[in-house]
Formats: sequence, C-alpha cells, structure tokens
Amino acid sequence: MQVLQHAQEELKKTTEIGKKMISASKTSSELHDAYEDLGKFVYKSLKADTLKLEDPLLGEFVEKIDDLQEELGDIESEVNKIKFSEKDDEE
Repeated sequence: MQVLQHAQEELKKTTEIGKKMISASKTSSELHDAYEDLGKFVYKSLKADTLKLEDPLLGEFVEKIDDLQEELGDIESEVNKIKFSEKDDEE
C-alpha cells in the first residue's frame, strides 16, 4: 500500500513539473518573440534614422521582456521547490 501511495505522489509531482515545463516553454517562446520584435523595431528605426530612446514602444518592449524573464524565474523556482520536496520526502 505504501509503495502505491509513494508511486501516486511521484506521478503527481512529475505531472506538476511537466505542466510547469510546458508553461516555461511557452513563456520562453514569447520571450524569444519579444526580443525578435525589439530587434526588428530597432533595425527599422535605425534604417529610417528615427530611433529615439524616448519612444514609448522601447519601454513597452523592455517591460514585456522583464516580465517574461521574471515569469521564467518564478517557474524555475516552482520546479525546484517541487524537485527539492521530492528529495526531502525520501529522507
């Protein structure tokens, strides 16, 4: 009975980690897109000689990138919490 209960707990933790990793993958993809959009914007602005550091779009890109990086960090922390709780349970 204990073995079955332990297996269920491990499956639950593994499923939880899997969900977090899917979320991290989605966030990472969004982060990549944000960097790409920022690069395109800067390139076009430089080519047109219209790049201004005061442009509100630059601030929006930076804010979005910061938010996505923070989200990835949070997901990583949550995954580590789950992983470390696995080791703590075994001890």
